Amino acid sequence: QVQLVESGGGLVQPGGSLRLSCAASRSIFGASDSGWYRQAPGKECELVAIMFSNGRRDYADSVKGRFSTSKDVIKKELYLQMSSLKPEDTAVYYCKVRIGGMDFWGKGTLVTVST
Repeated sequence: QVQLVESGGGLVQPGGSLRLSCAASRSIFGASDSGWYRQAPGKECELVAIMFSNGRRDYADSVKGRFSTSKDVIKKELYLQMSSLKPEDTAVYYCKVRIGGMDFWGKGTLVTVST
């Protein structure tokens, strides 16, 4: 079992930046993939960014060039750096890791982009 806790969400103006963090209860070194998903009100959950064990990263088209994901295996943390935020980025953001074929999810952190 891995418990994940996201933090860093909040209210930000359009064009602003936020960095989300996801703290894991144990090592994520062996994760086959780790990523961020989001769910906006009335919409389905969607993949935002994913990082594979070989270092490859993929991003949703809507966030390419604006978001960046990384991890610190010593701190057992994942990060999502978000810049040039738009109102349509408003959503609850979740981190997820896949270890041993099992997916573990955090409970999410709300990001609101508004004036």
